[in-house]
Amino acid sequence: MRTDSSPGTLPAREHLPAGSAGTPVLDVVIPVYNEEKDLQRCVVRLHEHLRRTFPYPFRITVADNASTDTTPRVAARLESRIPEVRSRRLEQKGRGRALHTVWSASDAPVLAYMDVDLSTDLNALLPLVAPLISGHSDLAIGSRLARSSRVVRGAKREFISRGYNLILRGSLQARFSDAQCGFKAIRRDVAQVLLPLVEDTGWFFDTEMLVLAERAGLRIHEVPVDWVDDPDSTVHIVRTATDDLKGVWRVGRALGTGSLPLDRLARPFGDDPRDRDLTDVPGGLARQLVGFCVVGALSTLFYLLLYSGFRSFSGSQAANALALLVSAVANTAANRRLTFGVRGRGGAVRHQAQGLVVFGIGLALTSGSLAALNAATSSPAHSTELAVLIAANLAATVLRFLLFRAWVFPDRRGGTSDGTSSTVVASHTPAPASPPYATAPARQGPRHPQGSPLPAAARSPHGDAHDNAYGNAYDNTQDTDEFRAHDTGEFRAREAADRTWGDATMQRQPARPHDHDPRDAR
Repeated sequence: MRTDSSPGTLPAREHLPAGSAGTPVLDVVIPVYNEEKDLQRCVVRLHEHLRRTFPYPFRITVADNASTDTTPRVAARLESRIPEVRSRRLEQKGRGRALHTVWSASDAPVLAYMDVDLSTDLNALLPLVAPLISGHSDLAIGSRLARSSRVVRGAKREFISRGYNLILRGSLQARFSDAQCGFKAIRRDVAQVLLPLVEDTGWFFDTEMLVLAERAGLRIHEVPVDWVDDPDSTVHIVRTATDDLKGVWRVGRALGTGSLPLDRLARPFGDDPRDRDLTDVPGGLARQLVGFCVVGALSTLFYLLLYSGFRSFSGSQAANALALLVSAVANTAANRRLTFGVRGRGGAVRHQAQGLVVFGIGLALTSGSLAALNAATSSPAHSTELAVLIAANLAATVLRFLLFRAWVFPDRRGGTSDGTSSTVVASHTPAPASPPYATAPARQGPRHPQGSPLPAAARSPHGDAHDNAYGNAYDNTQDTDEFRAHDTGEFRAREAADRTWGDATMQRQPARPHDHDPRDAR
């Protein structure tokens, strides 16, 4: 797993301004491998749908994954005939590699992809990208497992899909419902920071990207979809499932050891209300207790399995010490990340050292219990040993939580366990700008009920009729302050567009309840 630092922190989410001339707002990537039969039908249908319904400039990019049939020629012919179509040839296979390559090079502020078979109904495309354009979310995914989704597919694929998502929920604590639906979108500024952390180049690319985004605190929007299974799909289910399970193990191990710098993806103060320093708000004791109990229960089962295994070739004292040592290291790592929310590798060695001290106390309790049992009877039954150890571990667990909370991972006032401020203001030194998109000048057109004209971003490039239809929807989603900001040219999104969020060092300082973004004059 990559352990190098992320390119930098993310700008605050903002409604994207209208694209400048020649720059699309949306870039839809279609990764293909030997799809000479379906490619033209897919691109033509997608282009017609976007031309009729999408109110922004767009681009369709065909990413050819080293096809050996006539797919490259079909893609080139489509590029020459349709102005909004581009083709990109890769000499190596891999859906993840194709998406990583094309998304990294794209200048569109919103990036999406869909499968060439168009199993997902295209009416879900605008709801998919709208939260990214508005600044509400960082990523968006289509979900076949949402309650309001309508899906037609065989029992085998249904079982595999639901089983895989249960594995993700149980092992990686994923909260999104559908990892592998070929219908996703991401903001470009998020992709620039997140994609360097994603290793997989195949089918697990989607899952890894979503898990890292969720662990970093990014917002993932889910859209129910209508989906019809493609009976001619060339996906090798067994091989794909095996690769996915290997990816789950790799990502889970990296998250457990804290080797991913996900804390570098934190957004500036003010974008997440949980970052604010508020009074009379509980400090999370109930959540920590629940997390500690869950980790403790799993650790106890792990310890008992280890003890039973070590007991088969060693004495009870040696088996207890070895099992307790291994489970203590795993327990400290799990509590560090899951219970007390400590991310990154900073202070990990010190935390493990303190955890070993706590382990020593637990060892004294359990070893003393075994010694007392052996003194009472010369050959105790194995079940009796386990019962005594369970009781001793329960007592050690209570003491362990108190020591973890007060000593190993203390909740210092206004700070985290490593002494840094828990409520931060992230400041950046802007680098020279790359011009991805800019605010377009306002045009006369539909007006907001308060009297201010709709911003150009709300107008369709396809005609006044579409402008009026989109303007009605836009009226319901914008507040008065945003329109005043537009009339005075105060689009904060311009600042995000005019910066390259490159290698930036987080400068942390305590935040107070009255701290606010000086650009947000409300």
